[in-house]
Amino acid sequence: MVTSDPDEELLVRIADGDPAAVRALVARKLPRIHGLAQRMLSDPAEAEDVAQETFLRVWRQAPKWRPGQARFDTWMHRVALNLCYDRLRRRREIVTDDPPQVPDEGPAPDRGLEALDTGRRVSQALAKLPDRQREAVVLCHYQELGNIEAAAVMGVTVEALESLLSRGRRALRMALADLVER
Repeated sequence: MVTSDPDEELLVRIADGDPAAVRALVARKLPRIHGLAQRMLSDPAEAEDVAQETFLRVWRQAPKWRPGQARFDTWMHRVALNLCYDRLRRRREIVTDDPPQVPDEGPAPDRGLEALDTGRRVSQALAKLPDRQREAVVLCHYQELGNIEAAAVMGVTVEALESLLSRGRRALRMALADLVER
């Protein structure tokens, strides 16, 4: 039987309790799911928690998975996004006088400062977008999903996705306009 879902065989093996299939799926999907969560939440610890919870749900869902309704990758992205939104809703802004002391894990101070600054600025601008615009931008630009698949993950039409992308890109261009002038 030929399938259009490249993950279907792994899901069958996971449902049968094959630990190698679990490892293979995690190796294949973890970087993208973690990256999605990191970009949505801007918090490495929370991103790891979301990635772990996503894979726990995959493991629990595998025996019940019915191919044909949606691609597994689409469903998995939706699960990760829902977990991100749950965390975003629970967040409370904590105002402190002193910023937390976090060690800089970036490049040495004499190299890459401008790139680091640009990356932070882009992340901050992305974090300020409305949730649906940020979701569209992250799925299409960072997760590299096509418009059709991203629209399916978001549960919107392709036209609605394109509108969200357009507004998100415009807002990012405005927020980062001074970077182009450098």
